[in-house]
Amino acid sequence: MNKPLRRIAIFCGVLIFALLARTNYLQYVKADELNTRDENRRVRIERYAHERGNIIVDGGKSVTGSVETKSGDFKYKRIWENGPMWAPVTGYSSQAFDASQLEKLEDGILTGNDDQLFFNRTMSMFTGDKKQGGNVVTTLNSAAQKAAFEGLGNKKGAVAALDPQTGAILALASTPSYDPSTFAGNSDKDSEAWQKLQKDKDKPMLNRALRETYPPGSTFKVVTAAAALENGLYTDIDAATKSPLPYRLPLTTGNLENEGSIPCENASLREALRWSCNTVFGKISDDLGNQKMIDEADKFGFNKDVFTPVRATASIYPKDNRPQNAMAGIGQASNRATPLQMAMVAAAVANDGKLMQPYMVAKRQAPSLDDIYTHEPEQLSQPLSGENAQKLQQMMETVVQNGTGQNAKIQGVTVGGKTGTAQHGLNNSEKPYAWFISYAKTDSGSPVAVAVVVEDGKASRDDISGGGLAAPVARAVMKAVIDSEK
Repeated sequence: MNKPLRRIAIFCGVLIFALLARTNYLQYVKADELNTRDENRRVRIERYAHERGNIIVDGGKSVTGSVETKSGDFKYKRIWENGPMWAPVTGYSSQAFDASQLEKLEDGILTGNDDQLFFNRTMSMFTGDKKQGGNVVTTLNSAAQKAAFEGLGNKKGAVAALDPQTGAILALASTPSYDPSTFAGNSDKDSEAWQKLQKDKDKPMLNRALRETYPPGSTFKVVTAAAALENGLYTDIDAATKSPLPYRLPLTTGNLENEGSIPCENASLREALRWSCNTVFGKISDDLGNQKMIDEADKFGFNKDVFTPVRATASIYPKDNRPQNAMAGIGQASNRATPLQMAMVAAAVANDGKLMQPYMVAKRQAPSLDDIYTHEPEQLSQPLSGENAQKLQQMMETVVQNGTGQNAKIQGVTVGGKTGTAQHGLNNSEKPYAWFISYAKTDSGSPVAVAVVVEDGKASRDDISGGGLAAPVARAVMKAVIDSEK
């Protein structure tokens, strides 16, 4: 071969090698990225080319479905039963605007494309059966979810309810909410509904139970009490504490105030929680110091993301100076928590100090309804000993029996709780948030722990309290769970 032909042959060989390299790069390295790009319309078309599997509650009731669109590239469209109530659980699945939450995270199962369904897809090729998606079986209790959603009504707020013994999420409500069905398609009407939701100042698509953090107010005093017991600052919940009145915030000239004329001077832990004494718990937080408070908050789940599998925003107990740490100990300053986090606090106390990992997916099922995954409950941490947890239970049960949380009483059931009214805004200028955290106990243990936060901008400032606004919602949710187990 002469020299010019050899050069041409080498050049062509290089081009062929480059083409092979590029093809393999696209097929194996960039495949996932290209498949998930918004511009890749074929992926969305395939997603809705057949009926999606369903999201299940109560062990067998579907809250989702699919209907034929009969026009356009997308054969099926997602629908929801009582969409606004279930949206904080399911998320949305839209032909035009992708998906969120369980609809997004479990998309492989719901479309039938997940590797766990490879055998089912292979068998359908031989049997000629049409492709089907699998189901996602959640831990949600429809009666508890309804009680939470209807209890919040037209007020902004959120509810998270857990099974303390397993970590199963029983209710997850957020208001105002939205109906995912209104933008599940690909029409101009769907686009208008989506844009309207994006511009809504009340943020109906924000999952307040998982993604919004609030100052937890006096509900955080449960964590501060746990820190006092765990660190041996106090051991007898009925002994007097060294808590003067007035109590001056450390390194300042200002006093920490209590609400109204309540007996807080040297009050015992039980009485301090019963009447929600800021002075007692602010001093406890300062006596322990910032690091010990952080360590105890961390054991309850603060300062880290929680996956349910939907990610919940991290709640924060901050590194701070002495006066701010004292305020954080009563749930103010830079202390921030999600409703899920505060439900975890109540659940750990109810479960004798063991905090279980919150989870929402109990099972994944093949189209044949065979289980391909079953969740096993796992312990997340041990925020406090069994002995100290039982002391804290006594304190929280006093709050409900004859303290600030009496609106959470359920006849024939032992209920423990803690109210909270969290100040916020510049110089506390905004209307406070009403909080309540609680648990219920029956002969078989504690089946439910709840956290409720209410942002009621329409109520007068004097009418906003955790016991008045949030405790009745928590009571309804707890009762719904207990009644459903009878």
